[in-house]
Amino acid sequence: MRRRDFITLLVSGAAAAGPFAVRAQQAGPMRRVGVLHALRPDDGDVANRITAFAQALQSSGWTIGRNMRIDYRWSAGDAAATRKYADELIALAPDVVLTSGAAALTELLRATRNVPIVFVLVADPVGAGLVDSLAHPGGNATGFTALEYGLGGKWLELLKQIAPGVKQVAVIRDSAISVGIGLFGAIQSAAPSLGVEISPINVRDANEIERGIASFAGRPNSGLIVTPGGLTGVQNDLIIRLAARYNLPAVYSGPTQAAAGGLAGYGPDPLDQYRRAAGYVDRILKGERPADLPVQQQTKFELAINLKTAKALGLTVPDTLLALADEVIE
Repeated sequence: MRRRDFITLLVSGAAAAGPFAVRAQQAGPMRRVGVLHALRPDDGDVANRITAFAQALQSSGWTIGRNMRIDYRWSAGDAAATRKYADELIALAPDVVLTSGAAALTELLRATRNVPIVFVLVADPVGAGLVDSLAHPGGNATGFTALEYGLGGKWLELLKQIAPGVKQVAVIRDSAISVGIGLFGAIQSAAPSLGVEISPINVRDANEIERGIASFAGRPNSGLIVTPGGLTGVQNDLIIRLAARYNLPAVYSGPTQAAAGGLAGYGPDPLDQYRRAAGYVDRILKGERPADLPVQQQTKFELAINLKTAKALGLTVPDTLLALADEVIE
């Protein structure tokens, strides 16, 4: 199915607020799954993520419309919407909820300590107090971590390899979430050895992103690192456009941003996390408890480099780096 057709199917019949449900077409036992997503259904590769999740469920015997119903909510990085939709989904009494990102997981745990939750793309869930430990999460939530904070230093190294002249780097982050704080600290720690000065651009909305990047762009020998989060995820297209406008080399937290026009991205493969999350959903629906399912750390990371963007910035990507890339966009 083409992505556009999938998105059309996804939102058809939805209420104005954005949720939709795939309804049963046949009689019989029906299990209910809620999905609270931090992005919009038409953002980046979200359609591919949801498709990967549904296909993995189907391989375990779950067919949407026959023995499973899925209720979706899309918060688009908005804190108030995240809280509202968390409450809405729990009120539907689902058998299990899938969610993405720390902000959405936090709101779901506020709304319930009984409904099982499977999460993906959450950094440091132990440090954020969302689970007791990786091996024994306790409570009603388990899932898959997105990254370790040391990845921040790798992003800075990657930026310096592609743009060795960079001396000042702005880190675009959401300072209201632990991952924004932790990754900034990791990038700061790596900066002295690379001869780089680091400064944050704290974001709460698109206007702050525009103002922050415009102000920073006047500095010589400058570049960007874009950390993950609901807000930065929703505004990836805007950030990519602004980086191009101001001729700023930028490294992103995942390979999909490079495919969308960013210079380079390195991070976890989100499709892999959604497939694995379907396995946990299946096990919970068959009787296992989240508290008994260990939180799994990400082991698969991908590097993508956009040579077209590099050329527009007047940069030459080293052959040694291209040889390591999982995807090179030309």
